[in-house]
Amino acid sequence: MFGAPKSNMLAILFADISGSTALYTKLGDVEALKLVSKCLNILIGELPSRQGVLIKTIGDEIMCSFPNAALAFESACAMQRVIEMQRPGGERPIYIRIGFHYGEVIQIAEDLFGDAVNTAARVTSITRARQILTTQAVYDSLPEKLRRKVRLVSRAEFRGKDGAVDVFQVDWEVDSTMTTRIGLPKFRKPTEARHELLLRHHEQILTVNEQHKSIVTGRGDTCDLIIPSNFASRQHATIDFSFGKFVVTDHSANGTFIRFSDNQVIHLTHQEIMLHGTGAISLGQPFSESPVDIIEYLVQ
Repeated sequence: MFGAPKSNMLAILFADISGSTALYTKLGDVEALKLVSKCLNILIGELPSRQGVLIKTIGDEIMCSFPNAALAFESACAMQRVIEMQRPGGERPIYIRIGFHYGEVIQIAEDLFGDAVNTAARVTSITRARQILTTQAVYDSLPEKLRRKVRLVSRAEFRGKDGAVDVFQVDWEVDSTMTTRIGLPKFRKPTEARHELLLRHHEQILTVNEQHKSIVTGRGDTCDLIIPSNFASRQHATIDFSFGKFVVTDHSANGTFIRFSDNQVIHLTHQEIMLHGTGAISLGQPFSESPVDIIEYLVQ
């Protein structure tokens, strides 16, 4: 009925919308479905120019294939950038996460199966919002100019796999922080990245890095970074270093406002976002109200 199975070497990519469950809760089924469909259609629009093939849509996720790892790499970066540029959610932030792998697959009719598909799905499952993660097989298949944009960030154990799997992160963002400042002239990005996050509230400066991977901020006395504001919750937000990136997670009643160096402002409500470049964080109070207790940040 379906013809003989065919085997082939392909790159398999999964892209899904982070926090889509919360969208359905906040917007209702009809509006959330419209927004999810709009976002997925934007992603699908990036496939043809890089020989990508849509295999299927699974709820808030697409599965697609590419002839080689380089085309999948370029498409993954293009997907992240187009979502950043078009902002399909308007004032409501929409983020995607992408995982991909290269290997042998079995094609039956229009669908793909095999270990390569399973590995790509599992890599995607550990990816955070605004991240692209991939595997050693992809890294080994990339040309040198693309390898320079990929770095090993962790080893992960996946069900059905013997031993840990090396996980690599793709740096897809164009870094403009060398020409930006966040306050004092001394608080600038150095020439060499050290994978640190500097946080400053007035005269207090904290560092998040490999040695100090997590902090809690809020108005509670037990917080690492205490913000004496009535807008802040006692334990308002956490900032974690994970998979080579710095992630803010909101746990508050009023939300957390992030202002990036391009003046884009994101309002998190029990959501998370990856920090990049330079910017500012306001706990519970919009920047339009000129908050006094701003946390400046710098990723370096």
